[in-house]
Amino acid sequence: MSSLEEPLGFDKLPSMSTIDRIQRFSAGACRPTVDDMGMGNCWIEGRGCSTSNSCDIFSSEDYEEYKGEAFPWRRHVRDASEGEAFNRRAKSLSKNRMKFGHVCKSRNLPDQHYSSKCTERGIRGITNKFLNGIPKFVKIVEVGPRDGLQNEKNIVPTSVKVELIRRLVSSGLPVVEATSFVSPKWVPQLADAKDVMKAVCDIEDARLPVLTPNVKGFEAAVAAGAKEVAIFASASESFSKSNINCSIEESLARYRAVCLAAKEHSVPVRGYVSCVVGCPVEGAIPPSKVAYVAKELYDMGCFEISLGDTIGVGTPGAVIPMLEAVMAVVPAEKLAVHFHDTYGQSLPNILISLQMGISTVDSSVAGLGGCPYAKGASGNVATEDVVYMLNGLGVKTNVDLAKLMLAGEFISNHLGRQSGSKTAVALCRVTADASKIR
Repeated sequence: MSSLEEPLGFDKLPSMSTIDRIQRFSAGACRPTVDDMGMGNCWIEGRGCSTSNSCDIFSSEDYEEYKGEAFPWRRHVRDASEGEAFNRRAKSLSKNRMKFGHVCKSRNLPDQHYSSKCTERGIRGITNKFLNGIPKFVKIVEVGPRDGLQNEKNIVPTSVKVELIRRLVSSGLPVVEATSFVSPKWVPQLADAKDVMKAVCDIEDARLPVLTPNVKGFEAAVAAGAKEVAIFASASESFSKSNINCSIEESLARYRAVCLAAKEHSVPVRGYVSCVVGCPVEGAIPPSKVAYVAKELYDMGCFEISLGDTIGVGTPGAVIPMLEAVMAVVPAEKLAVHFHDTYGQSLPNILISLQMGISTVDSSVAGLGGCPYAKGASGNVATEDVVYMLNGLGVKTNVDLAKLMLAGEFISNHLGRQSGSKTAVALCRVTADASKIR
């Protein structure tokens, strides 16, 4: 997730040495203590929630039972029919000497010999304990046109944005975040929000939400034809003040007004929570703070809450307790994850989230976005990479990888740089090599 106002980068932090940064954002630093594993001690001890809204927390008896099971929140468990077959297959492939093309079907990629789309005899029916909790279908929320392009130094023409949105929708993506109705003073890259919405209002094959930071932005979005909006809060007090010039509580009050206005217009509202693992100022964020903000957004009417590792410092070891805390107060089916790939941890983080029952993932075509809060950050996880991984797990997305790659190629060519998707780069290289052989 990206800034609504001028970003606070590491270069603006007061005298933080390289060692300090490593300690602040190391895997150990982002792993919470026991006291931070839920909504404070109340979750561990089975007491009532301390937030302004009441919620049911595990009793001490429930907690003892909870500790005995790794993932009690699983909902879509796979059929247990091919466990032995899978084990034998995995053993035969242990040396990793077979070409993908010998065991997987093509995904209709041009001149493509490699794909992660497995056969029915492959991974679909597995009972492996590490994968049997993964949902059968995952909804992908594409954030490239908004969260990605707003971080570009150069202004992308409206026509290019519109064409990108149309290509993304044609690839089968069910949700494409189109733009943001914020002040052009803070995000000049999206100053053409009204023109973009006017040009894509005829699209009916996908939802096209827009970001609205306040009631004024909401009213402008509705007037432009937006049928779904999103609001943006932070789990870090420092980040909230530097990013949107208000405290967490002030931002929540602002968004309650947006949700009330949205309810009057029957407009769905999606909620974002930023800095769910780490903050560029505060370092590691306790899961209890994330859970509090997520529940506030849920209680005010957000139909879905996206949990964002804004600066990409999270690892599965930090994501698990964060999700545990949030899932104790917000239903798993109402949650989404949004990972930046600064340290190359996005796919592992997504995988562990799926195992815990999350079935909605945010991503950005060609890895658009970058992270203005950490120098050298590589930005959002690429949608192509997410789809490739999900295909390999036998998870349905209804997204055509070939068309998605063409959309990524289109915007990458316009920006004059190589795609940030490792999958796209690798598959294009394989295709080029195959053409030489012929």
